[in-house]
Amino acid sequence: MKFLNILLVLFIVGCMSWPSMQSNLETYIVQVESPESQISTQSMSMDLESWYNSFLPKSIASTSSNEEVPRLIYSYHNVMKGFAARLSAEQVKEMKKKSGFVNAWPERILSLHTTRTQSFLGLKQNIGLWRDSNYGKGVIIGVLDSGIFPDHPSFSDRGMPPPPAKWKGKCESNFTTKCNNKLIGARIFPKENGSPIDDDGHGTHTASTAAGGFVKGANVYGNANGTAVGVAPLAHLAIYKVCDSFGCSDSGILAAMDVAIDDGVDILSLSLGSSTSPFYSDSIALGAYSATQRGILVSCSAGNSGPSESSVANEAPWILTVGASTLDRKIKATVQLGNKKVFEGESAFHSKSFSTKFFPLFDPSLNASESDSSYCGSGTLTDGAVKGKIVLCMIGGGYTRIAKGQAVKDAGGVGMILINRVEDGFTTSADAHVLPAMDVTYEDGMKIIDYMNSTKKHVARITFQGTIFGDKNAPVVAGFSSRGPSIASRGILKPDIIGPGVNILAAWPTSMENYTKTKSTFNIISGTSMSCPHLSGVAALLKSAHPTWSPAAIKSAIMTTAYTVNLANNPILDETLLPASIFAIGAGHVNPSRANDPGLIYDTPFKDYLPYLCGLNYTNREVGNLLQRKVDCSEVKSIPEAQLNYPSFSITLGENPQIYTRTVTNVGEAKSSYIVEIVSPQGVSVTIKPSTLKFSKMNEKKTYQVTFSRTANSSTSGVVQGFLKWTSNRHSVRSPIAIVL
Repeated sequence: MKFLNILLVLFIVGCMSWPSMQSNLETYIVQVESPESQISTQSMSMDLESWYNSFLPKSIASTSSNEEVPRLIYSYHNVMKGFAARLSAEQVKEMKKKSGFVNAWPERILSLHTTRTQSFLGLKQNIGLWRDSNYGKGVIIGVLDSGIFPDHPSFSDRGMPPPPAKWKGKCESNFTTKCNNKLIGARIFPKENGSPIDDDGHGTHTASTAAGGFVKGANVYGNANGTAVGVAPLAHLAIYKVCDSFGCSDSGILAAMDVAIDDGVDILSLSLGSSTSPFYSDSIALGAYSATQRGILVSCSAGNSGPSESSVANEAPWILTVGASTLDRKIKATVQLGNKKVFEGESAFHSKSFSTKFFPLFDPSLNASESDSSYCGSGTLTDGAVKGKIVLCMIGGGYTRIAKGQAVKDAGGVGMILINRVEDGFTTSADAHVLPAMDVTYEDGMKIIDYMNSTKKHVARITFQGTIFGDKNAPVVAGFSSRGPSIASRGILKPDIIGPGVNILAAWPTSMENYTKTKSTFNIISGTSMSCPHLSGVAALLKSAHPTWSPAAIKSAIMTTAYTVNLANNPILDETLLPASIFAIGAGHVNPSRANDPGLIYDTPFKDYLPYLCGLNYTNREVGNLLQRKVDCSEVKSIPEAQLNYPSFSITLGENPQIYTRTVTNVGEAKSSYIVEIVSPQGVSVTIKPSTLKFSKMNEKKTYQVTFSRTANSSTSGVVQGFLKWTSNRHSVRSPIAIVL
């Protein structure tokens, strides 16, 4: 079914772009070598265009005026040497014979990974990181998403300075009058999509999370009421619309990243992705490599395929990969059954006129005429018995939570209880439902079904308690948050970090009444799509406070200062309310204030990526695809993945000891001394030389060596975890250790 849906998406996207044409062509991304010579720097773009066009088939006589002809769509010059073009499989086969051809693949359609948070993150006005970074002033965040709703108050430029002089971007498609000192750029890929206006809501939500201004009285149905503000409220926003209702094409994503590099962004935020693939054929990894090389930090969502093992996406080491966790806020709802048992869940629905009396329960799966009626899809609830009842609906089936509620309402139901997947554990969502509805765990849902089966007169009532603060288990890893270990590079621990991504309130297009059925200008949604822009905002604050820091330095500061305990001072839990795996939390939960003063940083030299990529056993051509130059790995002293100067360790340990080095840079006190603390993973011996690092000046570098070996007579197997931590009088610099035995 999923395969058919993908085919349908590709077909519809093609039809939207070329509505009047019949075609056996599809969009390919083509990599080629650089042309042998260029006339001048000024004519480079023109020369590349001619070079790229030379790979296309010569004009051929069309047998029909409605037949599409091959054509160039995008010319890339930053993210790769190559282009996107409409071609047939046969034409690509012929193209492979041409000198200078490197690789070609059909474009993929990627998906989007879809108030209280700033307080929860410790960001407060006029003190700490907000003060030190001047709220992100002067930093430009580029957001690749579904566009933006420019008239939202979160994007007012009140109090905003003009964009920095380096800004070269623009507002396209008659969008000029909508842009201001906050929203300084708006582009669209492909241009056939019309306008940067957000028709989905996702892009507006993520943009305001990263850098929205202060808006008082933000709420959904009175829930989560307060002042909404982005993480970096004085940062500028540049919007690159790469997604529509059918998905996000990787040819458009590459084109947007290519342009964003020239535009002058400082941070790129991508709350989208696909399944894992080798870095040389991963569009986001390719674009992010070139962006990082130009000093741009790229922040990406880890994906919503958790809690499955090795489901993490966007796992290249030059990307900040972000998982999702909860806040200490719940938007509480309860259901009471006729047997007086009460179950708690969440919902953003609220109506003073809603009756709290008991209503009969209805389970559509018990007398289903439609195969997927248990999912409450549109048109599946045909049983007249639904009328006047609270309907049980299972999560999934390809229908959104809001759409399920609409289906119940259309069928005459008075309420809905959404039952999560078993793998979601205790993670629940507070959606702005169209009728009285709530989300419960799978375990509680099964107890409700058991009650229905135990009596003929099964009734229930739903009540809404609203916003509750103080969940001491927070942050809890969301059940949907994708997990490591990385498939593309097992020697790099992913995700890097977790941040708020469950029931996040942020800006929403007022035109999206068909989604919330309300004129609210805010909405509450969940996903690693929501955690990613939180980290993009944190990165913008750090860039503003430390303008000379590299992307690797910013990432290191975020990772080594993360916390690994919850508000109750116990280890961070996962969706089962058991201690979370290191492959769920990475370095831990972001701590912005501490990240501003990390003491030491692990700054990955860009030149180290060549021996790292050769160490992945990529071919010379595959490595060259990323580096955009010819490479001979036989002339390179390759390194194991875990030797990359990364702020964490991920190792598969056999019988023989493994030795790695790390280099740290002093960004704390000029004269300082750090002593190492080691918490060894079970069954593993960890030794570090030297055990003390002494610094006499700022930016001084010191190298240490780590040896990992199995302990004598150890029978431990599986994944074990620990950490090493360098501590001075003022700073604590922690590196997590994941070992597979």
